Amino acid sequence: MVFGAGGSDDLSPLDPARTRIEQGNFPDHRMLSARGFSVEPRLEGCCETAVVVLPRAKPAARARIAAAMQRLEPGGMLWIDGQKTDGVDSILKELRALFGVDEVHSKAHGKIFRVTLTADDQFPTDWAARPVEIAPGFVTRPGVFSADGIDPGSALLARHLPERLPTRMVDLGAGWGWLAAQALAHPGVEVIHLVEADHAALQSARDNIPDPRAQFHWADAREFRLPDPVNGVIMNPPFHNGRDADPRLGAAFIATAAGLLTGAGKLWMVANRHLPYETVLREYFAQVAEIGGDNRFKLFEASGAGRGGNRQRGRR
Repeated sequence: MVFGAGGSDDLSPLDPARTRIEQGNFPDHRMLSARGFSVEPRLEGCCETAVVVLPRAKPAARARIAAAMQRLEPGGMLWIDGQKTDGVDSILKELRALFGVDEVHSKAHGKIFRVTLTADDQFPTDWAARPVEIAPGFVTRPGVFSADGIDPGSALLARHLPERLPTRMVDLGAGWGWLAAQALAHPGVEVIHLVEADHAALQSARDNIPDPRAQFHWADAREFRLPDPVNGVIMNPPFHNGRDADPRLGAAFIATAAGLLTGAGKLWMVANRHLPYETVLREYFAQVAEIGGDNRFKLFEASGAGRGGNRQRGRR
């Protein structure tokens, strides 16, 4: 079993017929499946060998290691693979204090090492991934975006939403559901679709929003479509691909929003102030207005899908 492999990772030494991969990011999940691997957002069963690819967040790294240890058969082998920039040295130090560690190999900016386990070895109980309440009525899980609290950009957008919202809504990149929950508190909303690529975040959103008007979609927001258009979209799109800022992510979210909306529908969006989304918004929408913000964020309201929006709808 491999925990956390990315869609473009070099897995050539592994036989797809004998390898199962745990990957909760929808685009990576789809890429790995297309390469012939058996991929699940959460693995069950047992394995003889587990490989953990470390994420950046330490709580998520610990949870991933704990999940791998739970799946190992007695006497099985556990390998940890990570980059120095993702904290592999810190994890190596922690595991050396708990278990036997050998076969430490370094190359470029990464390390891989083997953890030797005995039948009595157990991972620390606080390493396992569990929902954590970070605001009244809201839980998150290790590694999800803004796992420690409400994102300030989303909070700013929520304060600037109109009192009455459209009947049919979509939250693109819904995370653990806080912004969608705020939208549902407004009059007018009959249904809201939460679209999120991170399976753990979407599971948290399900926990946080028991409202029957909420519909949950594990999907890539950049490609999401519905059979019928909606009349409102809210979003706080990501702008990082790994460690690198990539405004093209937000631009793709804008294109998706235009394709989902009716001609009279509206988009409400928050973005970091330095990101150049105005040109993209004007490509896809006839009316674009900055409706608020502060020194960190800017808020947009856009309506009247332009030529770009019509192209998006034509692809459905």
